[in-house]
Amino acid sequence: MRVGMLPAGIAIALAPAFASAQEGGDQAATTLDRIEVTGSRIRQVDVETAAPVLLISRQDIENQGFNSVADILQNITAAGSPAISRTSPLSSGEEVGGQYIDLRNLGANRTLILVNGKRLGITNGGMQDVASIPAAMVERIEVLKDGASTTYGSDAIAGVVNIITRKNFEGAEASAYIGQYDQGDGTRQVYDFLLGFSGDRGSLTAGVEYTKEDPVWARDRWFAIDRYPTGEKTPARPGGLSGTTQYGRFSYDTGNVNADGDPIFANRTLNRAVAGLDPRDFANYRNSAGDTSNPAEQSTVYTGIERKSVFLNGHFDITDSVGFDTDVLYTDRESFAQNAGYPYQSARFGTPMSADSYFNPVGNQAVANGTMPAGVAPQDIDFVRRGWEVPRQVQNNLTTFRFTGAFSGAFEIGEKFWDWDAGYLYNQNKGVQISTGNLNTQAVGLAVGPSFLNADGVVQCGTAANPIQLGVGGGQCTPWNPLVPAGYGGQNTASDPNVAGFLYLPGQALSETETTNYFANLSGTIATLPAGDLGVAVGVEHRKESGSFSPDGLAQTGISTDLAGGPTAGGYSLDEVYAEFLVPILADVAFAKELSVSLASRYSDYDTFGDTTNSKFGFKWKPFEQLLVRGTWAEGFRAPTVSDLYGGLSQTFDEYTDPCDTSFGNAAGTPRCLQDVPVDFRQPNASGTEPAPGPNEATSIAFMSGSNPELTPETSTSKTLGFVWSPSFAEGLNLSLDWYNIKIENTIINDTVGTALADCYVRGIESRCNATVGTRFTRDPVTGVVTAATRTGVNAGYQEVEGYDFDVSYSLDTAYGKFGAAWQNSYVTKNELKTDNLAENPPSQQNGFGGYFRLRSNLNLSWEKGDFGASWGMRYYSGVKENCSFTATAANIAADRVRCTLPNYSAPDTGGNITPMNEIGANTFHDLQVRWNAPWNATVSVGANNVFDHQAAPEYDQPNSGYSYYGGYDIGRFVYMKYQQRF
Repeated sequence: MRVGMLPAGIAIALAPAFASAQEGGDQAATTLDRIEVTGSRIRQVDVETAAPVLLISRQDIENQGFNSVADILQNITAAGSPAISRTSPLSSGEEVGGQYIDLRNLGANRTLILVNGKRLGITNGGMQDVASIPAAMVERIEVLKDGASTTYGSDAIAGVVNIITRKNFEGAEASAYIGQYDQGDGTRQVYDFLLGFSGDRGSLTAGVEYTKEDPVWARDRWFAIDRYPTGEKTPARPGGLSGTTQYGRFSYDTGNVNADGDPIFANRTLNRAVAGLDPRDFANYRNSAGDTSNPAEQSTVYTGIERKSVFLNGHFDITDSVGFDTDVLYTDRESFAQNAGYPYQSARFGTPMSADSYFNPVGNQAVANGTMPAGVAPQDIDFVRRGWEVPRQVQNNLTTFRFTGAFSGAFEIGEKFWDWDAGYLYNQNKGVQISTGNLNTQAVGLAVGPSFLNADGVVQCGTAANPIQLGVGGGQCTPWNPLVPAGYGGQNTASDPNVAGFLYLPGQALSETETTNYFANLSGTIATLPAGDLGVAVGVEHRKESGSFSPDGLAQTGISTDLAGGPTAGGYSLDEVYAEFLVPILADVAFAKELSVSLASRYSDYDTFGDTTNSKFGFKWKPFEQLLVRGTWAEGFRAPTVSDLYGGLSQTFDEYTDPCDTSFGNAAGTPRCLQDVPVDFRQPNASGTEPAPGPNEATSIAFMSGSNPELTPETSTSKTLGFVWSPSFAEGLNLSLDWYNIKIENTIINDTVGTALADCYVRGIESRCNATVGTRFTRDPVTGVVTAATRTGVNAGYQEVEGYDFDVSYSLDTAYGKFGAAWQNSYVTKNELKTDNLAENPPSQQNGFGGYFRLRSNLNLSWEKGDFGASWGMRYYSGVKENCSFTATAANIAADRVRCTLPNYSAPDTGGNITPMNEIGANTFHDLQVRWNAPWNATVSVGANNVFDHQAAPEYDQPNSGYSYYGGYDIGRFVYMKYQQRF
């Protein structure tokens, strides 16, 4: 990747176009040698801009082992943590299966994605799926690391990624890529074919790409199969297991009372060591201690993806001065993820096994059989049973159709050249999400309700006096015995097709979004000043965004164990005008080889919240030829999305750490906690049956999240200042250093339960304990467990990031070949988040915690000689902190469960309170590729990503992941081969 000195990279990439223009005559040269660089609408020969831009060339893409646009971008140093990680199989919603880029860790919906300078379509939540862009069509990628709302409108707060497609391609090209992890899984295949024609009046480039990435299963990765794994980084620990097992367990009243006179309940599981069990006989049951399941055995740790793409790019000269350009893209993407069968708990859904069920071991049937235990009365029983026979699967299908068409041309007024274009953009995303493995709770209630043995010797729902029609093909009521363990089979068990057909109904959700955009732009030279041309660009746009997301009736009515959700539907439209000026001030004078400023402003009028105006200022100063000093100041904004404004209320299983938990809570035992929870309070695990085994546990009770139609836009101010130096004494050496600061105010906060609890109990913000907006939570007055929470989006607080990008590139020709080095560094000095407008409440400091790295650094070394070449890459992530896995109680120390290297840690985000933390060390992943240019016009490449099979330490806070491992790290050594044939 080339950094800092973008102009040199672009000049190399565009050299053929320049040559063609010059060969075609003076008029063609003046039309084509002025180009538009990401971040500015003014076309110019001098393509150096005031803002820092990273260029990823076609050669850079081919010289690495990452073969998708998403993976390439995720591994640049300015990229934040994955917005929806492929290692989070429990993620839900229309965005699942896509891949999204988050610059500066400010959120993927604050990074604008462009294709050839035009917006990529968005989801209802404002996300732009870069995985829909096939890598075969990419000529280069320009990453603007600066706010650009004045140039492109909403969403360009953190930066802009502009994907430039291949044009004017002549000939044919085919390539094949195949690779897999050295564990033998996660196979990836990419096949593409490119064909291009060009003539006197135009060109046409077309291609197809097929990609398939197999899933990786959690059972095959050490950090997933057991939440507290054994490895060099951590001792063996118990945990990661669920008490809601595939063996079935029931709770019954023993008939005895404790010292307080309360009934004593006991739990029993079928004794599987005894042959010929009758699950109706209480004598065949034993104490259920130790009966657990490991959900990771049935879950994916890395989702599978299959993608088919067709793309076309064309240019046609209608006249000598008017042309027509078009881009067409069609992508069909399917993704797959699996979780262990649903952990069903009858008490939660109010579906106990009836005392009149034929299978109840302490019901009326047991009395009739004479197997009732002494002293126990016939009773309904609550049970837990994981649906091991029918794992939960989510299959997402998304089709993207994108079309752009624009007329363009150039004209001359008084020896001043002007360029214009006017056109139309249409992007449509249509999604279908199919989910299986969730139970119909009404059906469960009938299946474990009263049942009897009919005259045909078949167990039937209902009673002999009032029977319910027998299930045929799973269409009607079929009795179910949830106490028979998985694997035993037989009628009326979860393995019975009739039972499965009755209890499990597939869920379906449909989504659709449309983006339409009409635009017209004009750029040229107003006048020639002593220091150069006074450039200007003006334009108008009309854009409309609309979308819908519709879960099926099961999800909307809430009678499924799947998360309930309401429909989303709505849209908005806007009109925009902008103007940009490039003003040269000095040129070719002492200490000012060049001095110029750029000014821009954009007015946007939305039909939802009203209008907004945003402006930008930039400067370039070259005191001498080898040194460029640059800087920008820019306003930005992000409009509320369709989901922000019109999203339906939906259920969500949040992951959070209760600060009052006595094992790992940061505020356990404080007066504020003791006001709301018992002295020995423990947060429940995801099943709700046992204490949580570690921090950041998923709730066992679905919380609610919803939209807010009163939201207004986020606003931002971004600043950059830096330099680029190409010293004359070291030809081929380029250095750049840029400081940046981005502050977003009036932020649209998707508040979290964890943040609200920490604000209330750790930071002492009393208003968060009894909130009326944002996150509102309720605790059980006896147990202290959070039993309900509702989250809505609000405009509140701010987020501010600050840091430095330092890049070095060097190339050297020797008798032993051409050597190159590119070193990129992004160092974050601040990442501060405030979720309210209360002046007395301190912001939280995210920098250096979880997935927020202080430093990301990439070093890429290359060598080329003749037909051979090699690349070596190093990707560095600095260390981070997380909550301690367990507090240092005597019991936890004895069990060797304490993972707490900073027991006396305190920082501003804890209000100065001592908050024990665990520190995790830095990680570096190494990549290698070697290649050979064959004499038959082909290139063969072999390589490995994470060639040393580096394994990071587990992170029990589970940042960007469903497992105790950071979701952005490599999950093993990946070996690949690539063959490219040119015709």
